[in-house]
Amino acid sequence: MRGTEYRALVIALTFGAMPILGGCGSDKGDPAAGAPPPAQVEREQDGNVIQVDHPEQFSLATAAARNSRSELVVTGVVAPDISRNVPVISLASGRVVDIRARLGDTVQKGQLLLSVRSGDVSGGYSDYRKAVADETLANTQLDRAKGLYDHGAISMNDLQIAQDTEDKAKVDVETTAEHLRLLGNDPDQPNGVVEITAPVSGVITDQQVTNAAGVQALGANPFTISDLSQVWVVCDVYENDLANVHLGDAAEIRLNAYPGQVFEGTVSNIGAILDPNLRTAKVRMEVRNPGLMRLGMFVTATFRGQKQETHAEIPATAILHLHDRDWVYVAAGGGKFQKVEIASGIMLPGNMQEVISGIKPGDKVVQNALVFENTVEQ
Repeated sequence: MRGTEYRALVIALTFGAMPILGGCGSDKGDPAAGAPPPAQVEREQDGNVIQVDHPEQFSLATAAARNSRSELVVTGVVAPDISRNVPVISLASGRVVDIRARLGDTVQKGQLLLSVRSGDVSGGYSDYRKAVADETLANTQLDRAKGLYDHGAISMNDLQIAQDTEDKAKVDVETTAEHLRLLGNDPDQPNGVVEITAPVSGVITDQQVTNAAGVQALGANPFTISDLSQVWVVCDVYENDLANVHLGDAAEIRLNAYPGQVFEGTVSNIGAILDPNLRTAKVRMEVRNPGLMRLGMFVTATFRGQKQETHAEIPATAILHLHDRDWVYVAAGGGKFQKVEIASGIMLPGNMQEVISGIKPGDKVVQNALVFENTVEQ
């Protein structure tokens, strides 16, 4: 009985649910009903665009056009002209007994630099005296041979031998005398000390000898004298800027120690090998030295291009210097000002400054950028 009642209940529930299921299947749902609402995008304002309420409070300046040639500014150092370096050499080995000059001194040609006591000179005087004695004997024998030949006591062959001995003795005297002169001594004034003098005038830029030190013939040069009337300026130029530098180009040289002085240099060499780390090439310029340039001084060299370019020109007060960068505020209309990064150039008369890139002629910029910056921050 219970099983029959249970089956009847299941059948009743099944047929009762069929209309409900049929109704659900017949209705068509709206696909847009379950879609998410459209996204509301909030535009973030550009941080370089500033809105002010009263833009008329800030004076504007119009960027003017300026025609100029491109410039490349590099740094370098003053170096000696290698072709003007003259070594001071000693042809005699020995011991230094006196030094008359030191590193950095300015010397004149023929000035005594150092004295060396040498055994080579003593041996040279010994050879010279022996040669003089042999020549004196050979000359006496030649005179005797001539007398004997005139009286028929000796043959022509004996006279020729005596003449040959005399000629060879003269050669020995001349050779030994020249050897002493080459060492720096006078054959007529015996002296065991060699005096070494300056071969040219200039500045001693290297010293490899001290008092009581030993000197080896044709070894390390005791001194090096440099003619600093004309020097080199060696600069590092980046690989991307090499196209702006050519052999024979003129450059303006300014010393960091004397910023008011301007020197003219000429490019004489562009290095064929780049530095693998810095990607720079050595550019060498020849500069006439008026006496202010000293070796190792830092300089700034400016190369000017051949083409005329048009750049903007604005008041120097319109440029804001922040974090090693230059900025200007350009009027964008509607009380808005845009902060634009620029590449500034050289200073111009009238407190004006050239702008290489960032703005163009005709743009209006805030005339006093620092005041504008402080006002906006407040």
